Amino acid sequence: MQYASMEIGVPYFYTATITNWKNLLVLDKYKDIIIDSLKHLVDKKKIKVFAFVIMPNHIHLIWMMLEKNGKEMPNASFMKFTGHQFLEDLRINHPQVLPFFEVDSTTRKYHFWQRNSLPIALHSPTVWKQKMDYTHNNPTVEKWNLVSLPENYKYSSAKFYIQGINEFDFLTHWQE
Repeated sequence: MQYASMEIGVPYFYTATITNWKNLLVLDKYKDIIIDSLKHLVDKKKIKVFAFVIMPNHIHLIWMMLEKNGKEMPNASFMKFTGHQFLEDLRINHPQVLPFFEVDSTTRKYHFWQRNSLPIALHSPTVWKQKMDYTHNNPTVEKWNLVSLPENYKYSSAKFYIQGINEFDFLTHWQE
């Protein structure tokens, strides 16, 4: 599997979507898998996370790769690890959902992340601000209507920037 190419030391706005836009990330336990994976990679000093939001069927991250995780880039490790964790849980707790993620491949039976993850390099404060606002406001848009205020959405870094609360303990302020 090929993941979007990113360079070490460059901040990116990154979107990853669940296969076929399925709402796999509605349950908090799947959002927590993403949070735990991000925290692990931050703790290992493989990435910095500046902003994020976990939506029902996709995620937005503003992050930077700091060094390879073994032989692969941390974004590839993140996608593989979270996919494996989703599979483990679904096999045990929701086997009826697995057919929605079946793929016709010789290398794997299930695929949870679409292959077209989109990294956009952030080279100016204007683009940073635009992408941060987009990320944080995502849960408030009419299509989702998950909360009325960005800082009220638990699985987002909005509270960190709006109220100064870093409840996930892995965020780095974008101006640091």
